[in-house]
Amino acid sequence: MLDIVASIAREAGEQIMRLYERRDYSTYEKPDESPVTSADIAASELIIERLRQEFPDIPVLSEESEHENFQQRRQWQRYFLIDPIDGTQEFISRSGDFAVNIALVEHNQPTLGVIFWPAGNSLYAARKGEGASKTTASGSEPIRVRAMSDPQNDPIVIAISRRQARGPVLKRIQTQRELQPLPAGSCSLKACFIAEGKADCFLRLGPTGEWDTAAAEVIVSEAGGSLVNENFEPITYNKTVSLLNPNFMVLGDPRVDWEQVFIARPPRFR
Repeated sequence: MLDIVASIAREAGEQIMRLYERRDYSTYEKPDESPVTSADIAASELIIERLRQEFPDIPVLSEESEHENFQQRRQWQRYFLIDPIDGTQEFISRSGDFAVNIALVEHNQPTLGVIFWPAGNSLYAARKGEGASKTTASGSEPIRVRAMSDPQNDPIVIAISRRQARGPVLKRIQTQRELQPLPAGSCSLKACFIAEGKADCFLRLGPTGEWDTAAAEVIVSEAGGSLVNENFEPITYNKTVSLLNPNFMVLGDPRVDWEQVFIARPPRFR
């Protein structure tokens, strides 16, 4: 299954890049005022079609498709959860920092994740219990979060958005340790950079959907890190009417006392 899903993500990414390079897409605004493009829609349709061909008994939920009502989807024991272009704003601004996300969710937790970065020709993949890998033109290799030589004192490399204000994120950091920002684009690419050891952590404040974190959570977890809400609790999937995430963090080296780095916030009900 992992190989098939990876192939589908790569096919979608190649389609997206053709549209991106030709500038052959239109841009629209969703009801929530977030952007979407015809490339998002085309990629979503391709992924849904391929997944249904390969796995006809598994439902598919995409950010860019009509969502089944909660009474129906709460019965799902497993389903595919996709974000055809994570980082649509990066796609529109032509930074190249966008990705294709596909996850398999079983019993409200993601168990398989694939993230394809078309501009970087890099595919990140993991299945629960089997480790995480990165595949490029040079081949495939296992990936792990960065192991600090001194987990309680080493500088921390923090993946941070190029486009969102940094102030609110930096205000949530209470450590006196040196911080080294690593500007990056989409949520999933920031997570992948942590999984492969390029960065140590990432805090996301503001609205995201469950499709933004599912694939990333498997990859980061299998690489030795974690993805949790801002109170260091696990994120769940398909357990409420809303498909929105709470604020969340992606954390690398588990030997770091992350609760001494980030200030927690009272839980918010979804």
